[in-house]
Amino acid sequence: MMILRSSPPSPFGRKVRIAISLLGFDNEVTIEPADPTDANDSVRRQNPLGKIPVLIAEDGTVYYDSRVILDYLDERAGGGKILPRESRTRLAALRLQALADGILDASILTVYEARWRPPEHHVQKWLDHQIGKVTRALSALEAAPPPLDAAALPHVGQIALACALGYRDLRFDGKWRADHPRLVAWLDNFAARVPAYAATKATV
Repeated sequence: MMILRSSPPSPFGRKVRIAISLLGFDNEVTIEPADPTDANDSVRRQNPLGKIPVLIAEDGTVYYDSRVILDYLDERAGGGKILPRESRTRLAALRLQALADGILDASILTVYEARWRPPEHHVQKWLDHQIGKVTRALSALEAAPPPLDAAALPHVGQIALACALGYRDLRFDGKWRADHPRLVAWLDNFAARVPAYAATKATV
């Protein structure tokens, strides 16, 4: 059995859990909790960066981060499933994944600023910098939502985007929705096609 070390609220862990379901690996993966903030958690030995998710293969090989794990899972499933083979399509999927992961990185840094630093030490310029990244990315995606092919599994970029929007729902009260109706419709379509999206939803 493979082992996935993660935490339910982690959007990057959610990416991996959705990929596991899409690729049919549900019965081949054990999910174990991990706390990156706990200095005694073994995740720091499994991944020197102390970040989740971490996937441990049967031979003991440890894979991180989520992009590498998705690549590994796709290859294990035979390739070309969630990571397209054709160069142009593959690069488009990877570019979308980079944009969605960038939304997540900026969102998480905003959350950490509020969670780990007292209000009197918040740096508004830093927060505005992160908010700007998210705002510009969502605007670009609203202008041209990525198509979902009914005949194919969602690819890594689409999985990442769904998780980024889901994280904005979880940690930012879904405020993105009011100004991005096309992305709302896109996410509804994704969720209807991918039961694992609802199944991996965190509430805290």
